[in-house]
Amino acid sequence: MRNIRQSNVNIHKDAWVEINLEHLADNILEIKKGIPKDKKFLAIVKADAYGHGAQMIAQTMLASGVDMFGVSSVDEGLDLRNVKIKAPILVVGAIPTWAIESAAQSNIAFSIFNEEHLEACKDIYERTGIKPKVHVKIDTGMNRIGIRSEKAVEYIERVRNADYLSLEGVFTHLAAAEEETETEKQIQRWNSVINNIDTKGLLIHIQNTAATFAYNIESNMVRVGISLYGLYPDLPKKVNYKPKLKQVMGLKGRITNIHEVETGEGVSYAHTFVAYEPTRAATIPIGYADGVSRGLSNKIFGMINGKKVRQIGNITMDQMMFDLGDIDAQVGDVITLLDENDLPLDNWAKILHTINYELTCRLKVRLPRVYTR
Repeated sequence: MRNIRQSNVNIHKDAWVEINLEHLADNILEIKKGIPKDKKFLAIVKADAYGHGAQMIAQTMLASGVDMFGVSSVDEGLDLRNVKIKAPILVVGAIPTWAIESAAQSNIAFSIFNEEHLEACKDIYERTGIKPKVHVKIDTGMNRIGIRSEKAVEYIERVRNADYLSLEGVFTHLAAAEEETETEKQIQRWNSVINNIDTKGLLIHIQNTAATFAYNIESNMVRVGISLYGLYPDLPKKVNYKPKLKQVMGLKGRITNIHEVETGEGVSYAHTFVAYEPTRAATIPIGYADGVSRGLSNKIFGMINGKKVRQIGNITMDQMMFDLGDIDAQVGDVITLLDENDLPLDNWAKILHTINYELTCRLKVRLPRVYTR
């Protein structure tokens, strides 16, 4: 029998995202098999855990061996603190200087990489007596945020010697871990910094999900994101190991209406589907406002009673239709749009020419989440 719990959201809707906590735990254990035991494991839970619900899954992650959480903003870190998560948290993105005090007061570490960060940390320490916890972010080629590698050694030494903050780590981010040549350039810049600083007692991290599977790099912590949730990033041709993952997220909706469609009749806006023979169309209350792209119209399938059914007509804001054909179904039956077996999220990503990360994040817009084991 499945254990089920719901997140604290509106549930007056016959459609939901289903999060399998057992798959989440299995994925973490599977990933950890390929990681040296002396390396710490940081789980990336930004964007509300890629749409999976960070507050609801954090305890499962900790119980499965995660040491630390990575978020994109102070607010995301505070969300975890608000549900009594005491584990270390790092804001891997840039934060405004006015948010540093909130991070420090809530024991949330954050990235620093410029002079303004140092001045703000000093001001907070002088006013509150709290030493902010920081990780220096090095830009080795992403060209997004961070101090450039050629200036990093001097900056890190200044931070280490500052008595008004606590240096916990040094890190960088790989721009194209799937491309070995570009990654090697970044690794060389990374090594030019790490080999010239005192790393004793520091968390040294560069490996994102793809790099965790593919490269042996000087570090003592990995940062794993998308594969926690059972999905793969782009990987280089050669990897050290590739864990067997299980998709954590599913998507389901109940049929709200079944109606006859005669030969020659169109379905939905603009009649992009026209019946070539009499059929039965089922409607479910999921649309593009729920995160299912209109670009998937007439291109995806669902499952009902163990049989595949084709989605027909343009996906509308709140609803979509499926061709039931001669399948025995009735109002209230469940149509599954995503699952770990027959309906993987990666199929949608290929159709839309995008990445699976984007699609999981979209599905958190307004659908309730149900958590199962």
